Amino acid sequence: MKKSVYSICGMCTVRCPIRVEVEDNEVTWIEGNQHLIGGALCAKGSAGTALVKDDERPQQPLIREGGRGAGRWKKVSWPTAYDYIADKLKNIKSEYGPESLVVSSRGGPWQGMYKTFCHGFGSPNYTNHDCTCGRNTHHASLSINGVGRKGFSYDIKNAKHLVLFGRNMFASLQIAVNLQTMDMLENGGRLTYVDVRQSMTGLKATRFFQVRPGTDYALALGMIHEIIKKEAFDGDFIDKYVTGFDELCYFIEQYSPKWAAKECGVKEKAIKAFVDEVLEDSPKVIFHPGWNLSRYKDSFYVSRALHTLNILMGNIEQEGGLLIPKGPGDCGVKGIRNLDCPKPDIKRGDGVGWKYNHFDKGPGLAHLFFPTMHSQDPYPIKAWIAMRHDPLSGMPDPEAQKRAFDNCDLLVSIDTHYSEFGWYADVILPESTYLERDNPICLQKGLKPRLAVRRKAVDPVFDTKPSWEIFKQLATRLDLDEHFPYKTIEDLWKWQLEPTGLTIEDFAEKGFVSLTDEPIMFDRDKLDGQFKTPSGKIEIISKKLTDAGLDSLKPYTSPTKAPKGQFRLVYGRSAVHTHGHTVNNILLYELMPKNSLWINTKVAAKLGVVSGDLVDVIAADGFKQRIEAHVTEFIHPECVYTVHGFGKQVPLQSRSYHAGLSDQKLMVGMLDNWDKAGGAINLCEAFVTVRRSARNMKRRVEL
Repeated sequence: MKKSVYSICGMCTVRCPIRVEVEDNEVTWIEGNQHLIGGALCAKGSAGTALVKDDERPQQPLIREGGRGAGRWKKVSWPTAYDYIADKLKNIKSEYGPESLVVSSRGGPWQGMYKTFCHGFGSPNYTNHDCTCGRNTHHASLSINGVGRKGFSYDIKNAKHLVLFGRNMFASLQIAVNLQTMDMLENGGRLTYVDVRQSMTGLKATRFFQVRPGTDYALALGMIHEIIKKEAFDGDFIDKYVTGFDELCYFIEQYSPKWAAKECGVKEKAIKAFVDEVLEDSPKVIFHPGWNLSRYKDSFYVSRALHTLNILMGNIEQEGGLLIPKGPGDCGVKGIRNLDCPKPDIKRGDGVGWKYNHFDKGPGLAHLFFPTMHSQDPYPIKAWIAMRHDPLSGMPDPEAQKRAFDNCDLLVSIDTHYSEFGWYADVILPESTYLERDNPICLQKGLKPRLAVRRKAVDPVFDTKPSWEIFKQLATRLDLDEHFPYKTIEDLWKWQLEPTGLTIEDFAEKGFVSLTDEPIMFDRDKLDGQFKTPSGKIEIISKKLTDAGLDSLKPYTSPTKAPKGQFRLVYGRSAVHTHGHTVNNILLYELMPKNSLWINTKVAAKLGVVSGDLVDVIAADGFKQRIEAHVTEFIHPECVYTVHGFGKQVPLQSRSYHAGLSDQKLMVGMLDNWDKAGGAINLCEAFVTVRRSARNMKRRVEL
């Protein structure tokens, strides 16, 4: 029997809309949803077929028998696993209080379910992966615009100029955004790219700034200086909606393009030529405020500077600029219900909201739970449930993390595959792959907001379960059923849709339901109330930061130079893989089986290294990994680079086992190196020693 199923991809957290063809319970074809992205899909999305029959993923619940990380597992039934976890949680709750539980996830549209479980249990400690991703960007936007990083979308297709600081969008793919960018370029738009190395995105750029690592802030300040000097800003917009502009003008005087060029290692005339282009292209100029800006000690201020550049353009709610995403209320219709439970009135274990009042309390900051695990102040942390989240792969210094996790009585991993955290956990609950499971309905905001749903394409091959069922079963055993008002996914859909008058059948034709036929734009002269700051305006001088004793306009400090013989370690993405989630996928493994270490050509010559040589990469404490060198002139000589997600040590994953290098394992002691203003971990502040490995075969000498 053949059928076509509209669904949502799960190969990364972008969640592109897809159409899946199925015959006799086997996936035969996957493509992008023609109604939204014209059938386009990336390599990861196309490789989703390999997930279903992958026998190197957990196939049933597992409970640890040996020591943590030893790989000795007992196969158990789902009821046994649920009972084991529930009994452990009841004992922990009785002895230490409900707040001793942490629930973490990869975030996304369904995190309300995981948060509801955590809050319903009585703990305020829901968190996610964002301290290693977009938390600096999120907090920067909150401090200046009063809305988080998803408070704006980007009308790239109609822009005349897109500026990206390290946002390697053609490696870290969003298909809809990539299509918009290609359309912009084909229409004569310009793309400026800033990075320490050339990349897939930089190759498509009309202007490329290769900067010294850690000097992004300097370049952004130089751009602001020149734009203000040339009065290439929207004065009317600033007068109406912005506070602190005079303070910005005074602060920026010292940061000229000449100064920025020297600091960054670029040409002054290139900065000035760029500003001339901006003047020509404004207001349809977008400075992307960053995606993964968990990098340098001043990355929070880089994002604030990029938001400031957008403000100077006056490009908010402007065609070709930053747009305010619209929801059901803006369309005059009612929205869906979502699982929700009020947060308990208890201090968070990471200190967010009481020790650190300037941070968003929503998901807090995952890395700040580790000191609490050791100190037990303000209380012990005794259980951690990770839903599709791998702290040991995502955060620095896994060995330091393990020492903290050893203070916990229960570690649970819920995931479709074996993760480093799962391998160290006490229980693994295997979630069905995205092609084998339904998910709750979600809202997707935008100019034309819509409701969307992931639908199961095939039945599970192994004894795996969807997350909505896993959390429901745990909730039942913990007397939390009142927060999970369903027994089946159909019950949940019906409950969600009840206010809207829609039914699940309305999604069958396209996989989504649009809430409006025409795009909705607000009047740019009536944006009062859109900026949720204390003043109600865009705040260049943030009251929230001032109250926390932090700078809004931070004086620039030159980055620490690597000690002699060492290099700053930087990491990034590949279009082939999603961090560590896909490195064992049999199809994607063929395309990229391991990572390499990018080294500048001149530096490599001094080290006696050529492309293909093995090199030893040595951390601050002497920990060493070995990897092939990729020698290129397209990387700054002060740093070395690798793709994140490799070097995994799960023996049951034969393809990814010890394949390549794990960058986070080289970040020894960096778990405590985080941005006190933005909250994120500084993942590119570690230095490593690189040398040609003795394992290379000796070169023969012809006689």
